[in-house]
Amino acid sequence: MSNMTQWNEECDVLVVGSGGGGVTGAYTAAREGLSVVLVEATDKFGGTTAYSGGGGVWFPCNPVLTRAGTDDTIDDALEYYHSVVGDRTPRDLQDAYVRGGAPLIEYLEQDENLEFEMLPWPDYFGKAPKARLDGQRHTMPSVLPVAEAPELREVVRGPLDVDRLGTPAPDDYFIGGRALIARFLKAIAKYPNAALHLNTTLVELVVEDGTVVGGIVERDGERIAIRARKGVVLAAGGFEGNDELRQKFGVPGEARDTMGPWANLGKAHEAGIAAGADTDLMGEAWWSPGMTHPDGRSAFALWFTGGIFVNQDGKRFVNESAPYDRLGRDVIRQLEDGTATLPYWMVYDNKEGEVPPVKATNVSMVEAEKYQAAGLWHTADTLEELAEKIGIPAENLAATVARFNEFVAEGIDKDFGRGDEAYDRAFSGGEPPLVTIDQGPFHAAAFGISDLGTKGGLRTDTAARVLDKSGDPIPGLYAAGNTMAAPSGTVYPGGGNPIGTSMLFSHLAVLDMAAGS
Repeated sequence: MSNMTQWNEECDVLVVGSGGGGVTGAYTAAREGLSVVLVEATDKFGGTTAYSGGGGVWFPCNPVLTRAGTDDTIDDALEYYHSVVGDRTPRDLQDAYVRGGAPLIEYLEQDENLEFEMLPWPDYFGKAPKARLDGQRHTMPSVLPVAEAPELREVVRGPLDVDRLGTPAPDDYFIGGRALIARFLKAIAKYPNAALHLNTTLVELVVEDGTVVGGIVERDGERIAIRARKGVVLAAGGFEGNDELRQKFGVPGEARDTMGPWANLGKAHEAGIAAGADTDLMGEAWWSPGMTHPDGRSAFALWFTGGIFVNQDGKRFVNESAPYDRLGRDVIRQLEDGTATLPYWMVYDNKEGEVPPVKATNVSMVEAEKYQAAGLWHTADTLEELAEKIGIPAENLAATVARFNEFVAEGIDKDFGRGDEAYDRAFSGGEPPLVTIDQGPFHAAAFGISDLGTKGGLRTDTAARVLDKSGDPIPGLYAAGNTMAAPSGTVYPGGGNPIGTSMLFSHLAVLDMAAGS
């Protein structure tokens, strides 16, 4: 647009998106005395963050962990992070993430509304140098009674069952990612210089003489031009909900199977690209195996208390207890080379009955009959009959199960190392997660590939300033979370990386604006 823009509204900072990053950016701006307008495309605040069961952040050595007596050091955390991420992303960006979490928690804890506690969660590469196997790099928001903010009950997105199954929003506590969002909304509400708008979609950025000076948004079918004197923060999630963009950039899987909310369509990505932004990692996502539900969607699932995964040949092909992103990437690699096809199957026995031994389905299971009617769950008296029902070679399945049962007896998975790392054992009391398959009837449940959102996006520097194709900052434009190219590159170093990255870089963006650079 030209210099002729007629502004409808003005502010210092325009924040696009209301997940962990958006609310952190809006809060930081308000607290630093800047006027801020936050726009959220949907009818609820919270984005993908609000679906997170823990709402955790991977922020080593932050005050919560220090008070709990951790002996971790930032140097150790850096060594771990560098060793797993490698040189796929700029080292200074990696350092900014690992170092930045602790000061951010210190900043946030000065506000009585923002409370955090330790949630031990082991690093996802347990054999890498300086991995923490005791989970002491992970912090979560404290739960918040709904009674302390009843006006937020209906405007905070989630939990997943509300959106997927139509259950009512809980009226007891905000938990996990919902607690994080609710606490920030409560904290922001004290500041008269902050305005938050639902049902408001970014259409394009306004660029004048190479500087981003605001954005055009759409609300109730009306276009509104918002001038942003200091800059615009794009923290609008990924483009996981847009099959066209997924195909364009080569992201495996389908929008149907993502855990991101329906409005994560990449509009902020496209606006940034149109303004000259460079991009990176556009084929990447935060992956997971997905248990397939009767609505046809495969949803993020973890915490398996039994069972093995088998491919179309009736053979095991992965470590079923690996951290979900590593497991998802293993499956994708084999889908690409034909070793595996969709669906692949979780095969298990009757120790826990016909329901799959999956303790964290993220989307609640519905009635067993619905899975059976959809051809997703099968039961048979023998492994051979089960194999026939799911269309795999019977002798292979029987041999695969026999071999696995031998590993269980020995306590060592010689094929895929299931149980070799701390994360593998996190849900089985520290013991190897190996359980025999020997009590008929036998069962199979269909699985697909899911994601927690794409992680490719606009390239930024350590202050979250968006870079153009020659590596120079585009004045006035910032990005965070899944709208930025993830510092973690092609890996998922530990639980709380996505939300942590989103919160930190939104915060750094606004601090950069407040410093007047």
